[in-house]
Amino acid sequence: MTNRLRDETSPYLLQHADNPVDWWPWGPEALAHASETGKPILLSVGYAACHWCHVMAHESFEDDEIAALMNRLFVNVKVDREERPDIDQIYMSALQALGVHGGWPMTMFLTPDGVPFWGGTYFPKTSRYGQPAFADILNGVAASLAQRPDQVAENRKALMAHLSRRDDKGPLGLDGSVLDLATDKLLSIMDPINGGFRGAPKFPQAPVLDLMLRSFARRRDPGFLDTVLLTLERIANGGIYDHLGGGFSRYSVDDRWLVPHFEKMLYDNGQLLGLFARAYAATGSSLFRRRIEETVTWLGREMLLPEGAFAASLDADTEGEEGRVYVWSRAEIVTELGPQADQFAAVYDVTEAGNWEGVNVLNRLQPSTIPVDEDQLARLRMALLTARMRRVQPGRDDKILADWNALAISGLAIAAIALRRDDWLDLAITAYRGITATMARDGRLGHSARGGRLVFPGMATDHAAMAVAALDLHQATFDPLWLEEAARWLDALDRHHRDENGLYFMSADDAPGLIVRPRSILDEATPNANGLAADASVRLHLLTGEARHLDRADAIFTACGGAVARNVVGTASLMAAFTRRLDLASVVIVGEAGPDREALLTTARTLFPEAVPFVAESTEALGAGHPAHGKTAIDGRPAAYLCRSSTCSLPVTTPEDLAALDEGQAAEDAIDDAS
Repeated sequence: MTNRLRDETSPYLLQHADNPVDWWPWGPEALAHASETGKPILLSVGYAACHWCHVMAHESFEDDEIAALMNRLFVNVKVDREERPDIDQIYMSALQALGVHGGWPMTMFLTPDGVPFWGGTYFPKTSRYGQPAFADILNGVAASLAQRPDQVAENRKALMAHLSRRDDKGPLGLDGSVLDLATDKLLSIMDPINGGFRGAPKFPQAPVLDLMLRSFARRRDPGFLDTVLLTLERIANGGIYDHLGGGFSRYSVDDRWLVPHFEKMLYDNGQLLGLFARAYAATGSSLFRRRIEETVTWLGREMLLPEGAFAASLDADTEGEEGRVYVWSRAEIVTELGPQADQFAAVYDVTEAGNWEGVNVLNRLQPSTIPVDEDQLARLRMALLTARMRRVQPGRDDKILADWNALAISGLAIAAIALRRDDWLDLAITAYRGITATMARDGRLGHSARGGRLVFPGMATDHAAMAVAALDLHQATFDPLWLEEAARWLDALDRHHRDENGLYFMSADDAPGLIVRPRSILDEATPNANGLAADASVRLHLLTGEARHLDRADAIFTACGGAVARNVVGTASLMAAFTRRLDLASVVIVGEAGPDREALLTTARTLFPEAVPFVAESTEALGAGHPAHGKTAIDGRPAAYLCRSSTCSLPVTTPEDLAALDEGQAAEDAIDDAS
């Protein structure tokens, strides 16, 4: 038996095309059918790499009796949350308003017009984990509709009120006091032993780590840098990192980064690439360099698509078991490595008993007790990877997501700068062009593409993240084309997503079939569109001198600043953008290309990581609104100008003189701190 999902292109939806459940894809046809039949809607939301989504599908959606009950009582709608994050956000917000901790699969019950009245996440087929059986849930919901319609109506009304409420009230004064209090609070809740937030599970929290790096650059407090470096070092050595194939899993179930949920998501790896590259630039760490190189290799080997863009994710499960492809028994290690197995086992925590459910998650969290030859270990890892490739491989969700690809493009561009890898820059540019060729239409982007089908119009995050990606490509090339690209996506964002206060709805003004237009300022595993747009706007102002870009950023800060005090963790991307807004720092380097100009740029990137560099033969492109407009080279030599807000330093022509500007700034900061 097949259902209506057979004509979809999402790998997640296609996983359910042969279920006995009469699934509908989200759309006007499903809502019309619910209205015609008077049946409530059962909305099931998940994604292809989700372990518990697979469990619920196997237990319930593949079961003939459960499916018959679902078909009799409900219009059943299946949604890929990655393909339709707007739908996911609407109903996840409603679920959390019911007091349920969010997660996937999400199971929501809606009236025929699409308004939620009750829901949950994973429900087992038989009663366990302290939860009732799924069949009891289905019968109970149907009974409530028939016997207690007034209660259902009250729930419906309350949830619609919640979904329509704003979470962004309160202005944020443009000074550093709110920012400093917020970042100090973040520092206080970090794990001083293992990095990341205290407790388990542990997520990389890339937007938070980005904010802490920027806070270090602004405040020169080593506590911020030390915390980021500790976190990245633990992640790099933990089981959350794939020591054979490269790439990072989504999160760790324990507080040591040892045992991951094994799905690999493009958005995590893109963001972590950028973070590790910035940390490498600050430290020169060989560990960070290796993780960057290995992860880029993984991207090219396992995630690259014919269009030049990257796939969305790799599944957690193979052959019905989570992590099966990634874990090892000691006997398997001995079989593959022979007499060298003992050396490998000592370094990678491999024992007879195993470190997780009788098997071993490879990690280097403990210092080695034997001398380590990294070149030899690399050969042993390659031997094991070759053996691993003979196993059944995890499924790949090969749809193209514009916003996730943009995060990967940014990470590649930042890594290309830090490690001076033109081939990585080429990979990033090819991916960017693949996105625009596949997903750009009528001056804006779609969100998801696969099999010749485009989910259009795109989300706010697509346009904001692509603007940031264009700016990161500009920083790697200084080609003004990328400034035009960034402005193009921000203009599209303004036309189709902006509200009356300068914030951005997730969905476009012409997106069909939603009960509300979702709007949030909070980060999730990825930065929020408002934080991305604010940061891109400040950067574009610093690179063009155009006031309209700074006005856009200031409108965002003013509209949602009150939320910073209420949710420090969730507003990290906004605070990171605000950090850049407070400094308004750029280093303008003008003069002919050559070793002297390159030396100034290298020094600027090292000593002023918070400043946006602009490099060109002339400053005319900056525009009259930029304080460096009209600045020139000095006696034919490239000159650098350190600009903050509306003023620039005197020109300097040597790295030593540029470094002296940093020493002067440090002295001023020390005086300010003492006063």
